[in-house]
Amino acid sequence: MGLFNKILGNASEISVEKLKEKYGRLLIESEEVELGFKLLRDVFMFTNKRLILIDVQGLTGSKVEYKSMPYKNISRFSLETAGTFDLDAELKIWISSENIPSVSKRFNKSIDVYAVQRYLAGKVM
Repeated sequence: MGLFNKILGNASEISVEKLKEKYGRLLIESEEVELGFKLLRDVFMFTNKRLILIDVQGLTGSKVEYKSMPYKNISRFSLETAGTFDLDAELKIWISSENIPSVSKRFNKSIDVYAVQRYLAGKVM
């Protein structure tokens, strides 16, 4: 089921230690990675200061885009839970006054999406 979820683009959790090791140079002083997820080659991680999206591009993956979204700029978010036939949950995040979500990520059933939502609510509210 793991490969199936990756093909569908569903996020799976990645350890904080692995994220620090690989992306520690993105962090500012006193910033700590608290939670992170991987989708095929892309990664998104929550720190104590912001949300960082890592978009690996191209066939070789040598081009990478890093997006930084401070929590204060997140205006709203939504969570759609998994159903009986719909095997994934979806988190959508809006930045400032945008009409469409800036971020839309899908999670497989192994992730506690309520915990992710609770974490994000604690940072945004």
